[in-house]
Amino acid sequence: MSRLTVFGLIMGVALALAGCKPSAPTPQVFKTQTDALEKAKGVEQQLQQAQDKAKAAEDEQQK
Repeated sequence: MSRLTVFGLIMGVALALAGCKPSAPTPQVFKTQTDALEKAKGVEQQLQQAQDKAKAAEDEQQK
């Protein structure tokens, strides 16, 4: 392709993109599900910490 053709294509794409408006933020369709998932991850972390404490206490008693 010639340089003029490439330049024309680049300018056409640039003009097309310049005319675009930024899109609106996407709606939170799955917000309740993601909130529930985050809450479950928090509960899982709390349970893991409680299990670690219980194991440490058990190990301490065996000494």
